[in-house]
Amino acid sequence: MSNIVRIDVGPRMSEAVTLGNRIYCSGMIPEDTSLDITGQVRQALAEIDSLLAKGGSDKTRILTATIWLSDISDFAAMNKVWDAWVVPGQTPARATVEARLNDPNMKVEIMVVAAI
Repeated sequence: MSNIVRIDVGPRMSEAVTLGNRIYCSGMIPEDTSLDITGQVRQALAEIDSLLAKGGSDKTRILTATIWLSDISDFAAMNKVWDAWVVPGQTPARATVEARLNDPNMKVEIMVVAAI
């Protein structure tokens, strides 16, 4: 039987949860919402890198990604950062949608599931 391991546990949620050979990351957001879309995506991806490492994984093992953009017109700029970050040949299944985020200055939120 696999154990559930919670990473960076808070009162409302854990930043990530592992079960068996998978790590489920919460939606990662930028720390500095004054940045443009490029800076915000870079920050969110850096958070993902950190969480995956804490769970014994890395971006080459991401299975799925969901990306929420506050403005879908940022799609091309987000993809430019994403494309530089992912490893060619190791790209996950992915969905990107426009959504109203909880902070009006936030431009992006990214959630991933990865193998360990």
